[in-house]
Amino acid sequence: MPHTSDTPLLTLARAYNFAAAKHIDQRRKGEAAEPYLNHLTEVAELVARATEGAEPDMIVAAILHDTVEDTATTLAEIEAAFGAPVAGMVAEVTDDKSLPKQTRKALQIVHAAHASKGARIIKLADKTSNIRALATSPPRGWNAERRMEYVAWAKQVVDVCRGANPWLAAEFDAAARGI
Repeated sequence: MPHTSDTPLLTLARAYNFAAAKHIDQRRKGEAAEPYLNHLTEVAELVARATEGAEPDMIVAAILHDTVEDTATTLAEIEAAFGAPVAGMVAEVTDDKSLPKQTRKALQIVHAAHASKGARIIKLADKTSNIRALATSPPRGWNAERRMEYVAWAKQVVDVCRGANPWLAAEFDAAARGI
């Protein structure tokens, strides 16, 4: 059960601690191999800035957005610890890893178009963070063509989310111009 006595700040601290423990051995794919938590922190900061800090559940969901997809964590765990609204947004942005990669990528575009505003904002922040990382520390072996293919796909996801937050969409566009 979520800690009902928690202030939003305490909930954010619990979410960061939860995500850090779950992603402890994970690194980003880029050559710098930054701790994965750096990505989650950047996505959460982008969501916080986009919402002017007024959507704590959305910020918590941003911190946890990859936890179910990339660790052994379940949505039930997320709901028990952080509540149904957070778990719902995490569910909306979680890919089904049992599907082939190309299918998952195509479904991201379809699902994002029908997602809640919170999930679309998290997607915008996630893609912006990924593009920024691609510019500064691309994965080993990703030539210019592969990087541009990723940008083109990410832009398709962003395009169906643009209306959720124009500022974040502009941040994505600025990052994409840097590739």
